[in-house]
Amino acid sequence: MVKDEALAKLFKALSHPLRIKIVKILLDGEKCVCELNQLVEYSQPNLSQHLKILKDAGVVETQKRGLNIHYRIKNEYVNILLKDAEKIILSNLQSLTEV
Repeated sequence: MVKDEALAKLFKALSHPLRIKIVKILLDGEKCVCELNQLVEYSQPNLSQHLKILKDAGVVETQKRGLNIHYRIKNEYVNILLKDAEKIILSNLQSLTEV
């Protein structure tokens, strides 16, 4: 059984809109920090801090190639988790409109 603290760490890592955006970008494939920096509207230090949180929670992993660090999703269950979360939100919205 997974400890509640580990679940909380995962959900906390996914609780910021920028980190969700990073994960969605990485679902399309591995990217180096320089590519991610061009795709998000945050400074390099801020982006690096968010990537560290995702890495520490086990959402992403890194590989160094030359001078660049490349990030990728650690496992495919992250995609399933995001899709299921979207289904919960859509279901909640639908139930609100049915009242």
